[in-house]
Amino acid sequence: MLRTGVALALIAMEACAMASPGVRATPAEMEEARRWTAARLLGEPDARPPLAGLTVLANNDPVQRNARAGRALNIAGKAYTRGLYCHAVSKVVVRLPGAGSVFHAVTGVDSNEQTSGGRGSVVFAVTVGGRQAYRGRLMREGMAGAPVRVALGGASEFTLEVEDGGDGISCDQANWADAGVEMADGSTVWLGDLPIDGGRPGYTPEPPFSFIYGGRPSAELLPGWRVERSSRVLDEHRTGHRATYTDPETGLQLTCDAVQYGRFPTVEWVLKFRNTGTQPTPILEAVRAVDTRFERALDGEFTLRHWTGSPCLPTDYHPHVTPLPPGASLRIATLGGRSTNSDLPNFNIGWPGEGVLVVLGWPGQWDATFARDGATGLRVTGGQERIRLSLSPGEQIRTPLVVVQFYSGGPVRAQNVWRRWMLAHNTPRPGGKEPPPQFVACSSHQFGEMIDADSASQKRFIDRYLEEGLKLDYWWMDAGWYPNNGGWPNTGTWEVDQGRFPGGLRPITDHGRARGVRSIVWFEPERVNPGTWLYNERPQWLLGGGPGDRLLNLGNPEALAWLTDHVDGLIRSEGIDLYRHDFNFDPLPFWRAADAPDRQGITEIRYVEGFLAYWDELRRRHPSMLIDTCASGGRRNDIETLRRSVPLLRSDYIIEPVGNQNHTYGISSWIPYWGTGSGEMRPYWFRSVMGASFNACFDMRRKDLPYDTARKLYREWRAVADLFLRDYYPLTPYATGQEVWMAWQFDDPEGGRGMVQAFRRADSPYESARFRLQGLDPDATYAVTDVDRPRAVRRVAGSELMERGLSVAIADQPGAALLTYRRVGGSSAAGPRLGAEASPRP
Repeated sequence: MLRTGVALALIAMEACAMASPGVRATPAEMEEARRWTAARLLGEPDARPPLAGLTVLANNDPVQRNARAGRALNIAGKAYTRGLYCHAVSKVVVRLPGAGSVFHAVTGVDSNEQTSGGRGSVVFAVTVGGRQAYRGRLMREGMAGAPVRVALGGASEFTLEVEDGGDGISCDQANWADAGVEMADGSTVWLGDLPIDGGRPGYTPEPPFSFIYGGRPSAELLPGWRVERSSRVLDEHRTGHRATYTDPETGLQLTCDAVQYGRFPTVEWVLKFRNTGTQPTPILEAVRAVDTRFERALDGEFTLRHWTGSPCLPTDYHPHVTPLPPGASLRIATLGGRSTNSDLPNFNIGWPGEGVLVVLGWPGQWDATFARDGATGLRVTGGQERIRLSLSPGEQIRTPLVVVQFYSGGPVRAQNVWRRWMLAHNTPRPGGKEPPPQFVACSSHQFGEMIDADSASQKRFIDRYLEEGLKLDYWWMDAGWYPNNGGWPNTGTWEVDQGRFPGGLRPITDHGRARGVRSIVWFEPERVNPGTWLYNERPQWLLGGGPGDRLLNLGNPEALAWLTDHVDGLIRSEGIDLYRHDFNFDPLPFWRAADAPDRQGITEIRYVEGFLAYWDELRRRHPSMLIDTCASGGRRNDIETLRRSVPLLRSDYIIEPVGNQNHTYGISSWIPYWGTGSGEMRPYWFRSVMGASFNACFDMRRKDLPYDTARKLYREWRAVADLFLRDYYPLTPYATGQEVWMAWQFDDPEGGRGMVQAFRRADSPYESARFRLQGLDPDATYAVTDVDRPRAVRRVAGSELMERGLSVAIADQPGAALLTYRRVGGSSAAGPRLGAEASPRP
């Protein structure tokens, strides 16, 4: 590549190079989730055959699904994004999840740099029930694809064969393109979505959790305990399963409450231990909320994908890929008691052709271990890091939430299924609707958070944003509106400072509401500073000692009730529309110091229960109110927390563009709705922090700022902000250096639109790059617009955007490009967006 002029760099990630067949859950994924749930949670033995999948009996190269070497299947110049790539001599057994009606495909030799010029000669055949039901003519590269339709007559298994043409197997690269089966029930199963199984054994009916009780492991104990099981329909998309185990000797009762999802290959559960006896229980310890084993089927290894949390670094949300060869073991844990302080409790475990996501929900101290055996298995364990206690009569505790999602195909597609599940069943929906994108603003950078602010300054800033044509959804008042002795960290007196804010915050929030602007107000109720009201008047509610900050014990019922009522009163009296909850120190030392030797972990459990109950009650009292989770930025973003809130400031490492590009790259795999902000009006800085929620930190006291540029950037954000909630595809590798490009794509396949954000960093010598897009309709035409050149609209075929790629030019160094696209012609298989209708949480 040249370092002068325009250089084209074809940049694509191996993990997402395959043209996406869509992100709806496949029948094979749903069947795998059903089998696993039935065995591990319902106690039903799993007789593996006939598992839906592909068994490769012969093939000169590895069978590839929905692509060849990362590119669409190609027969005589026509691209296909579904099907199987095989190489003669090939024999593949197809097993369906039910009775099949008709198999259909287009067969031909793959046209590529190795076969071009008529090389390769193959014959395709299909065998059903031991009888050859189809045998095609001899085919060579360049010949048009031959359609195949074979009646299956209710068969659930058949065999695909590719024979050489009699002249050896040189370049006999064969495609079963658009290979699918019309099922007897009217559904369609695409062969490229089926896992390559290879004879993995069925799941044994073993619970996916473990513990030690009275010195004995649960694997020994549970077979002798009484078990009661029940299931019930929660709503049209969810089924609840309950298994209750009771120890006949001590009365300890273990309840596993699970939820199985009807449109996603996803299941979750929470354990509860209760002492139904009359005496304290023996010691309960080493409770692993998840303890289960996954098997790979084919040669190849397990790969663990895991992410850094948000410790306020440019590498927050850094994605990591760790191989797990035989004998390997890796332990990951958070630090200090905040759930995403060092690492996310979210894991993507992949093996050849498939994988599983395992996620812990616990706003406390968790750990997880991934232990590879010497054969074909990987054991996954995780839960609350330390628990060793005796339960008093009538006492009950809970464990972390565990979520498991099965997938076939690549890990990026799996993350998009997760994103859709998050939006459908987890992300809060005030008023019953998906939270819309929002443009918010604050004066924190001008007034030391709120330490130096007053009522007049807040009203003036709201007015100035509106005067400049920057329509606000919320005005954000951060730390320091309470009596604080000159420092916002002095928390513990939760009353409005009447000296700076006569009449409280209500005059400000009313002023905003009259102009269509709602309010966000910051709280940090868990940390209590010396000299404040809570510190002086309610010391019995606090954890800790010594001269420093203390922790308001949310596990104390009196403290919890006071906090709930007091904050609810402030929300009402001050006209607060969005409650922002911060948490700026580590609770773990306070929790553990409060535990007795035979009660280790109990303070943390009660605290977590209280914390979740606090938010649940605020949401019940204010059903249209959104909660913002902020723990020094993003240090408490586990799924239990995110079911009740959204992170409007994903990290305290803000504004600097490269670090924030990396944040977007990483966080978007797991969390659809997030926010951050900037005080810069330059495109590279502004575009580096765009998200579903944008917080403007402009100094509105100045009238000499480039407001024309700000208005342009604001309009750009408004036009694409909803796309941050759709499917996400990283288009480049993750990189922290200044010499590279970074790019990603957000795609709304049902709406036929999307966007690409690309960044040329400061030391990159390349003025242009090319990116293969994902998730498009190859038969459709898209209108592509560079927002910096809105009149130069390009009309490009979906197949070209996915195979050859989208060329992006950035002259500035550094510079940022934002390109949008919209489907303007051609076919589309898109239906209603998966998960568009959410189910309420129980």
